[in-house]
Amino acid sequence: METTGWNNWVLVLGVVVLAIVPLLIVRDSEFGGADGEAEAVIGEVNPDYEPWFEPLIEPPGGETESLLFVSQGAIGAGIIGFVIGRYKGRSERD
Repeated sequence: METTGWNNWVLVLGVVVLAIVPLLIVRDSEFGGADGEAEAVIGEVNPDYEPWFEPLIEPPGGETESLLFVSQGAIGAGIIGFVIGRYKGRSERD
């Protein structure tokens, strides 16, 4: 099937567009995570709040934290893809 290759390229292009367009449209903004937002809200609601514990390891920078987050997502996606492929292969074999 020749259309499968074409469909894959259209999907890849769609993903790239979805990743780049927000960066071009929204100027001078900071894309922060939910952790920072939650910390700010907790500070507003209860200024005397003390965290229960400190992190065991503090990453040296935001880039390292992003790398760990992306790696965790990639490993999870790989496991999910492996399981789905395994079940798909098993159902086709039977």
